[in-house]
Amino acid sequence: MSDDEHHSFDPFQLTGDRSTDDAELLKSLQAYCEPSNGSLRILYCSLSNVAALLGWYLKDVNWVGFYLTEGDELILSPFHGLPACTRIKIGKGVCGASFKDKKQYNVKDVHEFPGHIACDSASNSELVTPIIKNGEVVGVLDIDSPKFSRFDEKDDELCQKIAQIIADTCF
Repeated sequence: MSDDEHHSFDPFQLTGDRSTDDAELLKSLQAYCEPSNGSLRILYCSLSNVAALLGWYLKDVNWVGFYLTEGDELILSPFHGLPACTRIKIGKGVCGASFKDKKQYNVKDVHEFPGHIACDSASNSELVTPIIKNGEVVGVLDIDSPKFSRFDEKDDELCQKIAQIIADTCF
C-alpha cells in the first residue's frame, strides 16, 4: 500500500457457501497484508487487521490473535478479544507446542491438552497454526472458541492458507 492509499473495510457479502466465503476472506486478507520491511509497526498494522477480519468472519470464537517469537518465548501480539497471556514459553501450552513442533494443533477440548494454559476460562477448543518463513517459525495464529470441537478440517486448511499469506507477505 502506498502512502496515499487508504483501505476502508468493505465487508464482502457472505453467501453461506463455505468455499466461496473462504476465498473472499483470503482475498480480503491479502489486501490488508503488506510487507513490513523490518518495521514492527507495519507488521502489527497488518496483523491487527487480520485479527479483526477473522474476528468478524469466524463464528463462535472468543479470541483471535498472534504470538510472535522473542528469544525462548512467544510474546502477545495483535489480537481481537479479551486481554490474554502476554508471554508463553516455547513448548508450553497449545501455542508453545505448535511453535516448537512446527505443526498445527486443532484441540477439540483444551481441558484435556497436557499443560494447557488457560488465558481465558471461557475457551473450550483451540486452533493454533504456526507461521513459517524460510523454514523457521516466526509466530503462531491462535484462535479460541467457547464451543467444544468448534474447528473442523476446513478451518485447519483456511488457517494454513492465512499463515502462508502472512509469512509470504508480511515477514
